[in-house]
Amino acid sequence: MKDKKDTKESAFPMRINKYLALKKYSTRRGADEIIKKNQVFINGKLAALGDKVQESDKVEVKFRVKPTAFVYFAYNKLKGTAITGINDAESSPDIFPVSALDKESHGLMIMTNDGRITDRLLSSAYVHEKEYVVTTRNTLRGSFKRKMEEGVKLEDGEIVKCKVKIMDDTRFRVILMGEKRHQLRRMCAALFQEVRYIECVRIMNIMLGNLQEGARREIKGEELKTFLHELGLG
Repeated sequence: MKDKKDTKESAFPMRINKYLALKKYSTRRGADEIIKKNQVFINGKLAALGDKVQESDKVEVKFRVKPTAFVYFAYNKLKGTAITGINDAESSPDIFPVSALDKESHGLMIMTNDGRITDRLLSSAYVHEKEYVVTTRNTLRGSFKRKMEEGVKLEDGEIVKCKVKIMDDTRFRVILMGEKRHQLRRMCAALFQEVRYIECVRIMNIMLGNLQEGARREIKGEELKTFLHELGLG
């Protein structure tokens, strides 16, 4: 197996478990297990945990492996809860959350066993729409919408623009094109608005809709096809 395809969008050198996950042999955790079993070789030499591969390297797995069946869920995270895996008897231990939500935020997050989408959704190097409903403790200032859309200068000097729709005196919808941790809270603070709640209602084409708090639904069919295509994986 040569590593010429499916990895051109990723940086080399690359950790061997990430490479195997991108090639759909397994999740990163599963890749570590087959490496421990001495079944992975790089340029004819036995691979070890933590090894890195270059684009020109030849990577081989010395047994037939059924590619991991990736699954994707939309999950409605509760307020005040830490981000953890889906805790029920039907869930695979390899399923993990991919979310920029902090403990005090709630709403839509993606759960999956596909390690390829982590960087695509969370890294500022990729631009994808995420939509939130924000509730503030104090009344929104008359200039708030204009200043948010013109661009808010954060403490690190970065200027962030967004789209805003005012819902009432203390609530607004906002669409961000990529984001950094706590960015929305910092934007509001820069404009003297104190945040009470942040709810994620959309990630790209995936909608929270009427999904109950703490519940999940599988992402599949055309919805999944569009999601993966927009991430560059379909």
